[in-house]
Amino acid sequence: MEAMTEHLFFYIALSLITVHELDAIRCREWRIFPGLSALPDRVGHIVFVFAHIPLFFLLYGQLAGSGDHDAFIRGFNVFLIVHLGLHILFLRHKNNAFKDWISWTFIIGAALSGMLDLCFPETSGF
Repeated sequence: MEAMTEHLFFYIALSLITVHELDAIRCREWRIFPGLSALPDRVGHIVFVFAHIPLFFLLYGQLAGSGDHDAFIRGFNVFLIVHLGLHILFLRHKNNAFKDWISWTFIIGAALSGMLDLCFPETSGF
């Protein structure tokens, strides 16, 4: 619990990006991914969903392990900001379904929380 209070904004960002990935299934994000968009819709969906298993395994493994959590958290925070940039870059893609305020709350919220954690890593909400 101590790590969560030291990186409160990171854990908010992690929650938002996790919910964004659920929303990404609703929005069929694989249709805008280079490579996955060329696959039949059912296959793209399966690959997209199953690809998240090792991604989440590595993410949670890094946080549960005994390594340098701060370096990983900083890198992930930067990723969240880049992730927002990619969504802006692909905003006009014909298959982009991230159009409502709900989707953008998760995307922008994760990036903003990541940025806040980079600026204020010791912030504690408790």
